[in-house]
Amino acid sequence: MARVVVDVMLKPEILDPQGQAVQRALPRLGFTGIADVRQGKRFELELEGPVDEAALVRIREAAETFLANTVIEDFTVRVEDGQ
Repeated sequence: MARVVVDVMLKPEILDPQGQAVQRALPRLGFTGIADVRQGKRFELELEGPVDEAALVRIREAAETFLANTVIEDFTVRVEDGQ
């Protein structure tokens, strides 16, 4: 089986309160030197067949219509190595 990963992140211009909360907590826990944190989502899709261009088109359509809110989020689709 092949694995395709869809990473979903808030667009840079959208405020990320969860990322900000993590960024503020890190120094209190001893993790210094981190300038910014953005939180996102990762979807791992196991495909039954080969990862060809038609499969990637279907996955991009799923990401655009269901996995990501494209008004406020961007997404990337990639085939995971070793699969």
